[in-house]
Amino acid sequence: MSSSEENTMNGRMIIEGRDGAFGVYIARPKASPASAVVVLQEVFGVNADIRKTCDELAEQGFIAVAPDLFWRQEPGVNLTVTSEADWQHDLRLYQAYDRDAGAREVKETVNAVAKLPGCTGRVAVLGYCLGGLMTFLTAVRYGVDAAVVYHGGETEKYLGEVEGLHAPTLMHLAEEDEFISKPAQAEIKAALAKNPNTTVYSYPGQHHAFARHNGAHYNAAAAALANGHTSEFLHQQLRRPLVAPAVSGDWSAFGQRLANEE
Repeated sequence: MSSSEENTMNGRMIIEGRDGAFGVYIARPKASPASAVVVLQEVFGVNADIRKTCDELAEQGFIAVAPDLFWRQEPGVNLTVTSEADWQHDLRLYQAYDRDAGAREVKETVNAVAKLPGCTGRVAVLGYCLGGLMTFLTAVRYGVDAAVVYHGGETEKYLGEVEGLHAPTLMHLAEEDEFISKPAQAEIKAALAKNPNTTVYSYPGQHHAFARHNGAHYNAAAAALANGHTSEFLHQQLRRPLVAPAVSGDWSAFGQRLANEE
């Protein structure tokens, strides 16, 4: 069983998993009790972007926790998105990452967070790129209260497991994603269309990581739209009052919702 040891001085926590201890970043809301969101990193580790995402979720009233997915290979990875050397480093970590063990450790994180003082026990998982894939895998293999996937790379390779997806799930796809081809996106949409608990938003003209802080393809309006959908979804599924990010301009036609109706 997982246990946790808090270190509130620096916003860190240690989770004792089945295969060893790993660190997480934690951001707490002002009010409690609160539901929680486990935030899963891209290949850059629990860097400033991921920590900022956690801080923003805490401002919306959630406990936000980001585990170190690469703890087996290189604990404490904290890389930038602008360095070519960091990109090559990221790629090596990504290729060596054990996804099966990783999904189990995400679930261990969920279990530990649910038992934290001040947590309601309801926990969602939200991830970007690699973290998006790991969100999907954790949801289909172990179950979670809710799942949010931002451009989960290689999700199409695991669609054979989609029958295990019972959690309410929200997915964001960038139509011009250079890492998720249009045929792959079509496969994902077709597979998830059979699931009444899943909603997919597709963003025309957007590229990979359009909603990531400081990303090369960051688009403020598209990010605000996607994050607004995410905030609404999380508050609905985790039973919290809605404090959605503001969306400027008229973007009503920007996101395309794929309704799943039988």
